[in-house]
Amino acid sequence: MTIISNDISKAIELLNKEDIVAIPTETVYGLAGNIYSEKAILKIFQVKMRPLFNPLIVHIHEIEQLAEIASEFPAEAQKLADALWPGSLTLILKKKPNIPNIITAGKDTVAVRIPNHPVTLSLLKQISFPLAAPSANPFNRISPTSSLHVEAYFKENISMILEGGACKNGIESTIIGFENNEAILYRQGAISKEEIESIIGKIKVKNKNETTPNAPGMLAKHYAPKTKTYLVNDVEKCIAKFENKSIGVLRFKDSMNTSSIEYLAILSESGDLKEAAANLYNTLHKLDSLNLDVIVAERVPDIGLGAAINDRLERATN
Repeated sequence: MTIISNDISKAIELLNKEDIVAIPTETVYGLAGNIYSEKAILKIFQVKMRPLFNPLIVHIHEIEQLAEIASEFPAEAQKLADALWPGSLTLILKKKPNIPNIITAGKDTVAVRIPNHPVTLSLLKQISFPLAAPSANPFNRISPTSSLHVEAYFKENISMILEGGACKNGIESTIIGFENNEAILYRQGAISKEEIESIIGKIKVKNKNETTPNAPGMLAKHYAPKTKTYLVNDVEKCIAKFENKSIGVLRFKDSMNTSSIEYLAILSESGDLKEAAANLYNTLHKLDSLNLDVIVAERVPDIGLGAAINDRLERATN
């Protein structure tokens, strides 16, 4: 039976025994295990039903720990880390030989970040190893932003969920890597491309790879409800195609006539993209629980965090 608890000492006990624990971060809940325990890491892949070609993110509590993980730390990576860690930034760096290949999908690079959540930072400071922690959801399903989302997914399959409340950012970290000394955006996330560029200048976007992804979140189908979902610019036009169907609608900020739909969800009535991002997954979980025939999602303005929200919705509808 899964325990939901804020007892960090219990989480430490389980992790030291090579078990896995769901942990809170400011982005989403993660499914965490000791990076040096093959038993724990294999359990993460098995519980999530995640393919081994999809690399994991290593979580640390201070930048000094990079010395045991990364063999190179480019100047631009240093600038980003100084400005944005702890926070929703993952860096892809050349790995040290001691980092197991199962973590990196056999690549010579490793994904690493310092999460910005007091519970998990406290946990990381009290253990002698970094944690690998992909999102605590079955592969391709909606990411979890509460302990109850995790419990609904895994119930008897994990021993403990470390309670940390609702995730304040609500979408995954932004992932930046480096190719030929050039910064590359591999995953849109909770830190906007514009904010990254304000620190290191213009960056390329390379966020799709179906076979050998450089980072998590690059597959075409991801973050998806069970309910068939459509992403559109014109909600009214789309729902007209589904006569006699039960329809859920996900809109950015505007209300609408609900006589022809079952449920209307609004991400941010004030039009705040940060609020919309924080509400995205929780709202998708709600819609997916209603046994609807279809979900029709409205594309949000494709600026700032809107680009990350649209990215998640596009992958949810493939």
